[in-house]
Amino acid sequence: MSVATAGNTGELRLSGREKAAVIVRLLLSEGAQPPIQALSEPMQEALTEQIGRMRTIDRETLRTVVEDFCSRIESIGLSFPGGIEGALGMLDGHISANAASRLRRTVGASARADPWDRLADQPPDRLLPLLEREAPEVGAVMLSKLPVARAAELLGMLPGERARRLAYAVSQTAAAAPEAVHRIGLSLMQELEKQPARAFDFAPDERVGAMLNLSAAATRDTVLQALEEQDTDFATAVRKSIFTFAHIPARLDARDVPRAVRGVDQAVLVRALAGAADDLEPVADFILSAMSQRMAASLREEMATAGKIKEKDAEAAQAELVGAIRDLAAAGDIRLSTEEED
Repeated sequence: MSVATAGNTGELRLSGREKAAVIVRLLLSEGAQPPIQALSEPMQEALTEQIGRMRTIDRETLRTVVEDFCSRIESIGLSFPGGIEGALGMLDGHISANAASRLRRTVGASARADPWDRLADQPPDRLLPLLEREAPEVGAVMLSKLPVARAAELLGMLPGERARRLAYAVSQTAAAAPEAVHRIGLSLMQELEKQPARAFDFAPDERVGAMLNLSAAATRDTVLQALEEQDTDFATAVRKSIFTFAHIPARLDARDVPRAVRGVDQAVLVRALAGAADDLEPVADFILSAMSQRMAASLREEMATAGKIKEKDAEAAQAELVGAIRDLAAAGDIRLSTEEED
């Protein structure tokens, strides 16, 4: 074999760093994506320098290195994520939010962890206050580092003048140094860590709206009327969070209907459509018209033979359909338009 500093092939012994370079080179040549970015930056630099110093190795040496590598892999009984961030990610949902927050504050931001990855996972309502109070230059960096869809969503939530200033500030970030951007990310993440952990993932109006979505129409109307009498603003917010069977034509794109009904049992779909009362018949027509002709014809035949559907059964089936649509919307697979867009 020959390396930049290699001597006689039979006498050469590869160091651990050289073996790592060989394995990485082999993986890349096979189209694999070794997780090099998970290494610390000094280790990434050392690995890159080592690859740059090496030239060629013979097949026998390659076979020996690969066998040694595979042997080491096979001997591993259990692996751990490494670092507090990896541990917290693995235990997400198994430890309390307060405990996770305290651990992050105690340990501090890891030099290896990218704060922008954690920021990108934050819900918009936690990131929005940062954009509102930080300097435009900081906000511009934040918008530039977040995924485009999330940045666009946040920009749309800001007042027009603030959004304009941030958009202009983005034009001034061309010369931003990577180290400065990393420090800004750490600072913003530390600001978020100072905020107390929330007991609930959703706002009060969204939680009440989710409950009323699955409630009977009579219950929903009674509760909304009572809320109107007690707190008009809260009642208005709850109404905006409600998505029921009747809202489907106005808020669901017809092109998303086939995907929305795909996960719903056909018997449930038949009850939901056949049980639609007079005022809900346009909803059933909208759903059927958005399907393929064959599927719609099959459903109409089953609806015709289903007979009269009890109101309770119809509402339960419609609630199940609505629940499936909301789950797809929450996962980002489909989009529900807002009342303002309507």
